[in-house]
Amino acid sequence: MKEATFGAGCFWCIEACFKELEGVIDVYPGYAGGQKQDPTYEEVCSGTTGHAEVARVVYDENKVSYDELLEVFWFVHDPTQLNRQGNDIGTQYRSVIFFHTNEQEKKALDYIAKLTEQKVWNLPIVTEITAVNNFYRAEAYHHNYLELNPGNMYCQSVVRPKVEKFKKVFAERLKQ
Repeated sequence: MKEATFGAGCFWCIEACFKELEGVIDVYPGYAGGQKQDPTYEEVCSGTTGHAEVARVVYDENKVSYDELLEVFWFVHDPTQLNRQGNDIGTQYRSVIFFHTNEQEKKALDYIAKLTEQKVWNLPIVTEITAVNNFYRAEAYHHNYLELNPGNMYCQSVVRPKVEKFKKVFAERLKQ
């Protein structure tokens, strides 16, 4: 088993996408990159902790590669938006890859270089690449949030459309 940690805006969105991917064993939302020890959701949302909302992905590298996880990461958010994703604004929503190994760091940097060279976006990629640090699991009520709260307005208007788009594009790589 390997681990990867990604921040791509609201962790409800990225958790819901990654957990559908074949080879992913577990995904859990959390907070990483800040100074505050064991922060609460409210503290992270205040923007004062330095933490980003992230998804920790536990995966079987024999079934899904880190490169494939990076492909999903780039697809499910806009890496050109500094400290935000859509209407979610603040450093807690920043685009960030917290690498666990030097190989993950190199692959993330290489991927950014490739996307930049291909001019996939009109604006520069602002994704932060940094070593994983100060990771804390989010409170239990955030886990499987879309599945447990399908009627939530944010889930209906933001999370579900992203997940449905992801499922269409990655249909051949989803769990059966």
